[in-house]
Amino acid sequence: MAKNSSKIAKGIIIAAIASMMWGISGTVLQFISQNQNIPESWFLSARTLGAGIFLMIISSIMYRGKIFHVFKSWKNVCWLFAYAVLGLMANLFTFYKSIQFGGNASAATILQYLSPLFIVLGTIIFKRQMPYKTDVFAFIIALVGVFLALTKGDFSELSITTSSLMWGLGSGLTAAFYVVLPRNIVKDPENPPLVVLGWGTLIAGFFFNLHQPVWVGTPTITPTLIASMLTVIFLGTIIPFGLLLYATHYAPSDVISIMDAVQPITTSILSVICFKMMVSGIEVIGIILVIISVYILQKGRKNIESAENTHIDI
Repeated sequence: MAKNSSKIAKGIIIAAIASMMWGISGTVLQFISQNQNIPESWFLSARTLGAGIFLMIISSIMYRGKIFHVFKSWKNVCWLFAYAVLGLMANLFTFYKSIQFGGNASAATILQYLSPLFIVLGTIIFKRQMPYKTDVFAFIIALVGVFLALTKGDFSELSITTSSLMWGLGSGLTAAFYVVLPRNIVKDPENPPLVVLGWGTLIAGFFFNLHQPVWVGTPTITPTLIASMLTVIFLGTIIPFGLLLYATHYAPSDVISIMDAVQPITTSILSVICFKMMVSGIEVIGIILVIISVYILQKGRKNIESAENTHIDI
């Protein structure tokens, strides 16, 4: 029992580090979008293509015989392109826009963190499934939390622009696509998640480059730009995803998913330190409520589904 608890604790720590890295990446992204004179389209092309190339190199080393398996089925190819365009491309674009249009990494991360709520909402709408009581409870808490986090207690106005709010909600929606769309592909053990992520990122990078090739309109290359880009590519994609895969060897996925809460907390703390943002007690309460709502949603659904499976087995 002690040995098992130790393994789970190790998995939690690894997942928390991965989530923290995403939080750091979000803060660096704010620095790039608001403080560096870099064309938005060039940055998205360079970041996505760079991450895709690195991921495919790693995938080819780890899964030599499996990197092309996903293309053996036209159905999987369609899901892969949907994942790359509607999930990866759309999420990277909307998250960047949310920060760029007068927002901040903390607010954008909180809105993106709502993705599990969008997934459940999609299930209710498209599968015509009645919401569970825990779903409704979680939605109410999330709405209150977001309202408090984005108004900072001043109910007469938002702390971010309306454009930033709309792009942020789009980021949460596309993050839901990012989670849901590749599920049918990775069900096949011959399609490792890292390979699917690699191809998805590479395809997204290809489409970004159709609009803005990285060799056209290249900004002045400075040490700050290089360091920022590498941070976003490695700490925002490659290393945390690898750590998350590693964490699943030690802890259950539902336990690991709770550690996603470290990301908005990290981003909020770094926003205070790096951008001198003032965080009120009301805003902190709002962030905590959003995190609690996602936990209630995931935990409630897991308990109900477990009970239903148990009933069927009997």
